[in-house]
Amino acid sequence: MSAITAIKASAPIEPALSEQPAWRRVFREGALTVGLILPLETHPDSPFPTMRDHVAMAQRAESMGVAALWMRDIPFYDPAYGDAGQIFEPLVYIASLAAVTSEVALGTTGIVLPMRDPLLLAKQVNSLDQLTNGRLLLGMSSGDRPSEYPVFGIDFDTRGERFRDAFQTYRTVGEQPFPVFSSLRFGKSDGTLDMLPKPQYGRIPAIAVGRAQQSLEWIAAHMDGYLGFVPRPDALDAFVRGWNEHVAHSMGREAFKPIAFGGYLYLHPRPDYPFRTIRGGFVIGSRSLRYFLEQAREAGVSHVALNPKVTPRPYADVLDELHSEVLPYFIPEVSHATREHT
Repeated sequence: MSAITAIKASAPIEPALSEQPAWRRVFREGALTVGLILPLETHPDSPFPTMRDHVAMAQRAESMGVAALWMRDIPFYDPAYGDAGQIFEPLVYIASLAAVTSEVALGTTGIVLPMRDPLLLAKQVNSLDQLTNGRLLLGMSSGDRPSEYPVFGIDFDTRGERFRDAFQTYRTVGEQPFPVFSSLRFGKSDGTLDMLPKPQYGRIPAIAVGRAQQSLEWIAAHMDGYLGFVPRPDALDAFVRGWNEHVAHSMGREAFKPIAFGGYLYLHPRPDYPFRTIRGGFVIGSRSLRYFLEQAREAGVSHVALNPKVTPRPYADVLDELHSEVLPYFIPEVSHATREHT
């Protein structure tokens, strides 16, 4: 049973939300931007990053025109998966990086929503929204590691239903004044209490990371965008077309809800090395990557989140090559503050 207060299909992005700095920087119709999935270091032979120089790398990425830095949500290290993400809890880490950057969007790929209390999550992300002046993008997922669920006392097989319940509760409590809701899992309120702060741009963009055990139809109707796995070049058109058809059915033909993809990037030393799929991502040379992203932009993809951790060379070298061969062709929106300063 999900919360009593129903969430209607999410309308096309409201004018207020379209002014949110993170949204403006990352998602624009007809454009494509590039983000990085943390950690900001390469470690192909170890599940654990050192997290050395991560502040300097974040600042360097921002200065090079990276649109967003994305943090993964991995509560426990499972040796069977061999990947500990960026080690730090993502929302805490976002707060830390927000203090040493000024423009780059800060997002999650994604918060494992079924394992989170949606009431506290609303308080946390609304606070981050205010403290970062709207630089937050909230990617949400259902999680893909069955070993973590028993630790939280949650049934892995119910994560899809639990995701919908948590999302509905999160949206109701986080956005509505003096919310009325009731959930078997997450409590209830008769409207006598309010949660502060509220999002300063109406709501914080909620992006599905993977399917989250939902249909694309449900995601298109209720969430603000979708970040899927890396498609092959010959599958880009179908990847975008299927999403756009669901958005049009739920919201109308004029609606814009962005589609993105992300995964591991093995940046090949030969710049013209062609696209090749690997587990969780792809191998490609830097010039071929530029052409692939141009093809993705033409197909209607709005953002690409890359994780170069599998590339066997220093992260600074990877950033330099991306800056030289790729990033100048996919420039993010400049904030009002920067425009006024310049």
